[in-house]
Amino acid sequence: MNNVHEIINRINQDFTAKTEIRDRTLKRSRELIRYCANSIRATHRDDDEEATKLLRSAQSIAAEMVSEARQLPDIYFAGYTQDALKEYSEAHLTRALILGEALPAPQALDVENAAYINGLAETVGELRRYALDALRRGEVATSEKMLDMMDEIYTGLLTVDFPSAITRGLRRNTDIARSILERTRGDVTTAVRQEEMKQALEAFEAQVKGA
Repeated sequence: MNNVHEIINRINQDFTAKTEIRDRTLKRSRELIRYCANSIRATHRDDDEEATKLLRSAQSIAAEMVSEARQLPDIYFAGYTQDALKEYSEAHLTRALILGEALPAPQALDVENAAYINGLAETVGELRRYALDALRRGEVATSEKMLDMMDEIYTGLLTVDFPSAITRGLRRNTDIARSILERTRGDVTTAVRQEEMKQALEAFEAQVKGA
């Protein structure tokens, strides 16, 4: 028993260091989520300069967070860390999808596969938002393009059939994506039919005037 205090002191030192890393990781995760949310908003405004600028700031924060948190797996794989990296993936993927660019791979973003694939699932909601904005502007072709991408993402997600402990709840996000996809399909279909009717009426009016 003569060394019990020495052992406890070493444990306290370890816990202190671990707590400091945890606190820094929590702070960075909140900052990362904020930058990513603002980047997505800029993408929806078609302000790619601002979106890219915010993503560069997010990348710097993500790199710092991952570099330190990876030393402690229970912190690195904690919900707040992986949720932030999911949002980071979503911001990058949303921008690439809307601009029609190649998607960055998980390795390029330095994120875990589960964070990446859940971020991809959540882009379906962002594509719906962009599609509805396009419909309000009368850009039916753009909304159809977004719908096609949503459908392709959902089809891909269906092939990822692994336990939730591996995918971090992907099945639930896939179910949500399906619901969003079907609602958007209905909205776009209605808009397409209205556009076809409008064109038919305009053609008829032109024919009547020319008669």
